[in-house]
Amino acid sequence: MEINTTHKLDCIEGLKRLEDDSIDLIFADPPYNLQLRNDLYRPNQSKVDAVNDSWDKFSSFKEYDDFSEGWLSDCHRVLKNTGSIWVIGSYHNIFRIGKIMQDIGFWVLNDIIWIKTNPMPNFKGTRFNNAHETLIWAKKSEKAKPTFHYKAMKVINDDKQMRSDWYLPICIGKERLKLNGKKVHSTQKPEALLYRIILSSSNVDDLVLDPFMGSGTTGAMAKKLQRNYIGFEIDDLYIKEARKRISAVVPLKGDLLDYKIEQKPPKVPFGSLIEHDFIKAGQTIFSKNKKHSAIVKANGSLEYNDNVGSIHKISALILNKQANNGWDYWYVEENTELVSIDTLRRRYASEFTDYKDEISAKSDRGKDKVLTQFF
Repeated sequence: MEINTTHKLDCIEGLKRLEDDSIDLIFADPPYNLQLRNDLYRPNQSKVDAVNDSWDKFSSFKEYDDFSEGWLSDCHRVLKNTGSIWVIGSYHNIFRIGKIMQDIGFWVLNDIIWIKTNPMPNFKGTRFNNAHETLIWAKKSEKAKPTFHYKAMKVINDDKQMRSDWYLPICIGKERLKLNGKKVHSTQKPEALLYRIILSSSNVDDLVLDPFMGSGTTGAMAKKLQRNYIGFEIDDLYIKEARKRISAVVPLKGDLLDYKIEQKPPKVPFGSLIEHDFIKAGQTIFSKNKKHSAIVKANGSLEYNDNVGSIHKISALILNKQANNGWDYWYVEENTELVSIDTLRRRYASEFTDYKDEISAKSDRGKDKVLTQFF
């Protein structure tokens, strides 16, 4: 199936055409089944532009449940084990959908509460102002390992762990698609919401699926963040406006989209640096301010005054702490400049990983297994 386009297909028909385990991320904004019976008016008697579209009308809860089970079952089939699915809804439908998802086999990771900073008022005054929607974030199964950029989300949230309550405004202003002064789509989602979802749970060049593409917010943000996408939609106006909107999006440059902050340091023992002369036995290493120094012993321990211990224990001793990461504390002198031993560790990992890969490619009859154990 062609990617990076919105296909004029019913969601279930479109999903049937996708291969098993082919999708990295799914965002679904299905009909909410609001069960609206009458028009809604403001106190000044002006009519509210509510969700009364034909696609949101179902004859019974059973009909809605059968519909939901149909498209969710195929979403489960096409989702990769490294992927995840996000489904958004209101109190009208999200609990029914959650139950169906768990019955199918999805494993819920979080329920995210999108708190609308500018919600529509409750005009009748008969209940609390409905100021949020709920998103279910789930993976394919309990043992699946989905993409999640935890550290990146922490950074985007001012170095605070991102919580499950998201304060974002509803779609307004220039972002809201309009035609002849009227909304193109009654439930257009804000770009900030999809930006956060796609950034947190997918990678560059991943394939993002939206079974209910609507006004194209998912496709627009996927293109901006250099992801591929597939959308299904049956309304000609929505398709036309979504395609026009997405075509105007300029992708961010690739070097702005890496996840270096998520990269884990290589697992290299300090002793390996000594064995391969990245650091020499008898060499002096320093704290960053050079206030403290220690001598490197042949076995990888450090000698500091009358104390001997690992890079971690000696740095903790100096800092008067129970524990400390010595890789961040110690430096060596190279051409009158201080270089972190963590930098040396990464040099080592890069050099010997390349070497190992070269040897492994030429090995046969199980020799590569021996090399893997050695390195």
